[in-house]
Amino acid sequence: MGGPTVTSLAPLMQRFFTARLPQQRVSAHTVSSYRDSMRLLLGFAQGRTGKQPARLDLADLDAELVAAFLDHLEAERHNGIGTRNLRLTAVQSLFRYAQLQCPEHAALIARVLAIPAKRRDVTVVSYLTRAETEALVASPDRATALGWRDHLLIVVGVQTGLRVSELRTLSWGDVTFGAGANLYTKGKGRRDRYTPLIPATARLLRGWMGHRGAGLDEPVFATRKRTPLSTDAVADLIDRHVTAAALRCPSLAHKKVTPHTLRHTCAMNLLHEGLDLVTIALWPGHSSTKSTEIYLHGDTALKEKALSATAPTPAAGHRYRAPDKLLAFLESL
Repeated sequence: MGGPTVTSLAPLMQRFFTARLPQQRVSAHTVSSYRDSMRLLLGFAQGRTGKQPARLDLADLDAELVAAFLDHLEAERHNGIGTRNLRLTAVQSLFRYAQLQCPEHAALIARVLAIPAKRRDVTVVSYLTRAETEALVASPDRATALGWRDHLLIVVGVQTGLRVSELRTLSWGDVTFGAGANLYTKGKGRRDRYTPLIPATARLLRGWMGHRGAGLDEPVFATRKRTPLSTDAVADLIDRHVTAAALRCPSLAHKKVTPHTLRHTCAMNLLHEGLDLVTIALWPGHSSTKSTEIYLHGDTALKEKALSATAPTPAAGHRYRAPDKLLAFLESL
């Protein structure tokens, strides 16, 4: 009897990204997330097996290795449960594709697909109070171009609740001025969304656009080279301005403020204004009020008032060079 069938991982993974995901019409954000997950998995598998990623076989990524990879994310990379589950989703998506392509590995694939997501406790969201928001907004030096940009990014983040991926890729063609001023984004699930702008924010954006002399394809929040900011760059600039703002508002020194904190702050502001959960869910692009209900836990004074006044009806729905051919393919996505 022969040994187990060998299936090279590299062509399978390449077809997954070049054929399977485009066929499913997933968003560019999902492709990027899956790519990053695979790069981490391949690096871990290389350390465990001693094989270069391009020489790995599907059988090398058995359930034991995948489970160890998930433990590694939490224990050594200090990822939260949400990130751990997101990486598992990416890996299992690849293995669901492998079910169709590699039926000879059905047993191995089934064991990987049986790995459960990890349950997590409901956490109380972190958001900025009015005083903290005012201190943070005032922190950038608007006498400089970069300070003006940072000020506007924080203002737009707090007012619209856009995800960091949406903020950093927002282009001037996505901005509508005049009556009904709004920002157009395509969020999770490729859902189109139009987020209203209050007049003050629209005026700030118009002034920034005039200063930049920008084309419609240019990012609103660009680098000096007029390219989109990276996710890390957005996090770094917010962290820098939080540190400065904490000198005026000491409570900020005890908070971990991330780009997502601006999104939480927007939702909490809407809740304080008395909007119902359905409206709040639509504003930041939640697929249902289930994601929005976490904000009811964020402010004790609002819990009973909000729960009694709302009916949670579901809403409508130096440059890195990869040393390995498979890693180079993922880097090119």
